[in-house]
Amino acid sequence: MFRRLKEDVDVIFEQDPAARSYLEVILTYSGLHAIWSHRFAHALYKRKYYFLARVISQTSRFFTGIEIHPGAIIGRRLFIDHGMGVVIGETCEIGDNVTLYQGVTLGGTGKEKGKRHPTIKDNVLISTGAKVLGSITIGENSKIGGGSVVLREVPPNSTVVGVPGRVVVQDGRKIGKDFNHSNLPDPVADRLKEMEMEICQLRQALEKVKEEGVKVK
Repeated sequence: MFRRLKEDVDVIFEQDPAARSYLEVILTYSGLHAIWSHRFAHALYKRKYYFLARVISQTSRFFTGIEIHPGAIIGRRLFIDHGMGVVIGETCEIGDNVTLYQGVTLGGTGKEKGKRHPTIKDNVLISTGAKVLGSITIGENSKIGGGSVVLREVPPNSTVVGVPGRVVVQDGRKIGKDFNHSNLPDPVADRLKEMEMEICQLRQALEKVKEEGVKVK
């Protein structure tokens, strides 16, 4: 048990250059507190102490801003950076060496029963504000860009960006347009540009019709 606790602390030193001492990490890192609370709540949940497990998870949510359902299955070396607003659903499964940033949601898409939350494989990074929804799988070594909304399966070794999320890099090869972290795809803006072009074309056609009408007169 103590080796596992030390492992949780060590991964913070590996991932966060701001970490300075064991005492600081143990006392001030809300992501670490949320993970430790979840371990206790999950153990109770497996023994069917559902109410007590939920009380612990909601108390942890109050103090850390991170909501992890006690039924969620979490692997080793999970790193939650800052963590405020992170939500992990009941049937979510998270592998080893996963990194979650603030505002990440691993949620469902409705009121369906059974497996309704995502499965996150090993070595996945999910950036700030990303939403992964439904009973889908995010493959090993994949990255989800900030603010993305992922509704479909993601193959291993992929990078996903946009709303809805789409794969732009897979196995080190770019897919579709060039991927630029400072210029993520914006389908809404693209559609607005298309509509603006259509309006310009219609105006030009209307002006042409007016000019032809004047000539006829």
